[in-house]
Amino acid sequence: MSKRIRIFTASDVAEHNSESSCWITYKGKVLNVTHFLADHPGGEEFLLKYAGKDVEDAMKDAEEHVHSESAYDMLDEFLIGRLGAGENLVSEDWVATDDFEPEDTDEAADFEKNQFLDLRKPLMKQMWDCNFSKAYYLQQVHQPRHLPESARLFGPSVLEVLTRTQWYVVPAIWLPIAAYIGLRSLLQFGGVPLAQFKVDPSLPLGAIFSLPTNAFVKTAVSFLFGNFVWTLLEYLFHRFLFHVDYYLPDHPKFLTLHFLLHGIHHYMPMDKLRLVMPPTLFLMLSFPMTQLAHALFPAAMANGTISGSFVFYVIYDTMHYAMHHTKLPAYLREQKKYHLAHHYKNFELGFGVTSMSVPLHPSPLSDTFPGKVWDYVFNTVLPL
Repeated sequence: MSKRIRIFTASDVAEHNSESSCWITYKGKVLNVTHFLADHPGGEEFLLKYAGKDVEDAMKDAEEHVHSESAYDMLDEFLIGRLGAGENLVSEDWVATDDFEPEDTDEAADFEKNQFLDLRKPLMKQMWDCNFSKAYYLQQVHQPRHLPESARLFGPSVLEVLTRTQWYVVPAIWLPIAAYIGLRSLLQFGGVPLAQFKVDPSLPLGAIFSLPTNAFVKTAVSFLFGNFVWTLLEYLFHRFLFHVDYYLPDHPKFLTLHFLLHGIHHYMPMDKLRLVMPPTLFLMLSFPMTQLAHALFPAAMANGTISGSFVFYVIYDTMHYAMHHTKLPAYLREQKKYHLAHHYKNFELGFGVTSMSVPLHPSPLSDTFPGKVWDYVFNTVLPL
């Protein structure tokens, strides 16, 4: 397929402001004039003065420098792209309301205006062949779009079905697994010999009734430790993996991976079928963590910790769905506003979802002001 002209942002152009790399813009066109500096009739000083900037007004200014018609004709020789005219929907002025319901996006008008992704076509192919810079991608992917139905990621249905997950799939799959791992922990703390899971996954459940009390206590402590570990992992994954944003290489393949992992959620935050993790994705993310737990702790403690983490993961994902699509009690309503502000107000703050609230300043409406523990620890609190 023919590649569309590359789309840049003003910040992309501003980075090229030196003699070794000199870009300018003119009427929305991005021009690389690095190799023209020495040949510029007005001297390279004139171009370097506007390096990384727009030159439309300067070219009109006869007192600055007179340009002939041939000079304007030459501009296309240096054309490397154009400035994206994307609109900004995320705003610091956004205020969460209890009845927040965003309007549906006009797919045709959105593509015509932003030239980003055509919501009427499968998105992954467009991302793989994308013609925009990383800066323009990050600008656009964090501007929420809304459709009445899920946008299609893949053409083939066999791939598409793997990207859509009903919220109840999460507890249906992971709670039984968490319970099984928790029971293994309990029996192991009680000194009951168990075969490796791959050899014999069955459990002697009758032995539970003869276990000493300390086996239940140790399992409970490990489980609670797993709850704590999950809140930290959730924050770290959200901030440093899903929002790796500015450390991404400026290449379509890496932008596509980012889009598949988390960008799609910020691009369409109200998509009911992409609010919880597909089981395959959570399996891939959790596997190295479970291996680490077994490397650090004895089997009984590792299993108890994993069980507690998995239960809190289920709470996280179901709570995440509820924050986007369910009317919640007053206390959780504040957490919902806090999370939605991460999408519609400032996506660089407010990463916590299941971390517990901490007391801060008194409020006329309540005894405490809800906040996120790890957002406070890492200084990423999002003011509402």
